[in-house]
Amino acid sequence: MRYSKQRELILNAVINNPVHPTAEYIYELLKTDNEGLSLGTVYRNLNAMVENDMLKRISVPNGSDRYDAALSTHQHLICRKCGKVTDIYVSELEGIHNKILNKTGFDINCSTLAFEGLCSDCRSK
Repeated sequence: MRYSKQRELILNAVINNPVHPTAEYIYELLKTDNEGLSLGTVYRNLNAMVENDMLKRISVPNGSDRYDAALSTHQHLICRKCGKVTDIYVSELEGIHNKILNKTGFDINCSTLAFEGLCSDCRSK
């Protein structure tokens, strides 16, 4: 993947925002200081970075996709009320790819797992 200043800005916006930003969030964050930036450019670059294993895409039911710079194995908690996405690591899932391979012969090279519910802030309201 070739280097571009816009791609670097977009990647850094994801890395520096642990909120798992949407493309729209990134665009709003960067557009003031980057006149030539369009929402389409943000989407194209995010998609290219996901395809090149630089970012993870988190599909949010009834919401916009979110992006994650943490490439290590982990899962996500998605609040159905406020939309907050939080990283969580479930150690019991470690080795699940090998277990599935041994049982079915299916070789998994990528997986995502998200748990939906209510975050503690929304539960207390």
